[in-house]
Amino acid sequence: MAVPKRKMSRANTRSRRAQWKATPVQLVPCSNRACRALKPPQVACPTCGQYAGRQVVEPA
Repeated sequence: MAVPKRKMSRANTRSRRAQWKATPVQLVPCSNRACRALKPPQVACPTCGQYAGRQVVEPA
């Protein structure tokens, strides 16, 4: 197994970790014309309970 010969400096470690960026959650409007609440894509709407034009979950 490969083992580093020297300890990586704090600056190098932090500059490497600076590239770890979390992407924000993408939200799309619900396809139900009466609802139009923002929801994650390809997920049933938590407000109205519809997905792809049909009722799949009881509304909350």
